[in-house]
Amino acid sequence: MKTVEELEERLSEPSEALIEDICRLDGDLLILGAGGKMGPSLAKLAARAVRKSGIQKKVTAVSRFTNTAAREELEQAGVETIAADLLEEDQLKRLPDCQNVIYMAGHKFGTSGNESFTWMMNAYTAGRAAEKYKNSRIAVFSTGNVYPLTPAAGGGAREETKPGPVGEYAQSCLGRERIMEHFSKSNGTPIVFFRLNYANDLRYGVLLEIAKAVKNEKPLDLSMGYVNVIWQGDANEMAIRSLLHASSPPAVLNVTGPETLSVRAAAEYFAEKFNKKPVFEGTEQDTALLSNAGKAFQLFGYPSVTLLKMMDWTADWLLADGIQVNKPTHFQEREGAF
Repeated sequence: MKTVEELEERLSEPSEALIEDICRLDGDLLILGAGGKMGPSLAKLAARAVRKSGIQKKVTAVSRFTNTAAREELEQAGVETIAADLLEEDQLKRLPDCQNVIYMAGHKFGTSGNESFTWMMNAYTAGRAAEKYKNSRIAVFSTGNVYPLTPAAGGGAREETKPGPVGEYAQSCLGRERIMEHFSKSNGTPIVFFRLNYANDLRYGVLLEIAKAVKNEKPLDLSMGYVNVIWQGDANEMAIRSLLHASSPPAVLNVTGPETLSVRAAAEYFAEKFNKKPVFEGTEQDTALLSNAGKAFQLFGYPSVTLLKMMDWTADWLLADGIQVNKPTHFQEREGAF
């Protein structure tokens, strides 16, 4: 893939399994906080799955939509849109009721020095949404950052692993889960926590950051020497399908790729593609932020896009000067300072 059009086509192509599952979901779908990195492609994927299924179901995306072009693009794809700020109580209350809700709102980068806003956005606002949609089924985007760093050779944290968030961003994400858990138990709201790391799109993501460093002959920090990645289209599919597995008390799903990827090995792979010599800083530590997504694979099957395919696409994208979005993952961060 070398163009945005090809990329968007691939990201929004639903599998037969998604089409079947979206038919099993009673009612419409509402996506809260749909203006971020993953929200637009998730909304388009859901709308396309609905069209291919032949059923009648609305897909509605809610965001502030400061980018009018992004809003128009969603509407052209068959997604209804509502401009609203979830931080404003009256705007949240005016949102329509919906049987199925995907909650994607959150705040990560810029946490350091602005911790109070991060907690308000990630925890308090989530609780208000849980009250508003207490009669809905909710898939809540969370993160693998709620886990502690685990041994690199251990296969990653499982859903049963005791949380150990490092830094205030990760702590606020666990706060979001705990508050949502409270309302799930008190109101009987079926919820699933979607603990994701790291979704990869060719315009941004861990693989792009590694590839760019190699291509530009910039030093690559090896202190977080191992990562998990998953194709964003696969992650979006699992998010929609996870609604069928929501429960009270909430269910938990780790979502990522099946491999523990060595940052060094990935850099060396890209070095061959670009005929460059990778430049490294530091050495690999014995621990890393890793998740085991075996439970999700049991429910949904393995990702449709392999790690090597993602790496090849990323290399081709860079060689073709494909558009990039300046949203770094900061995957090297070990102290939780975002």
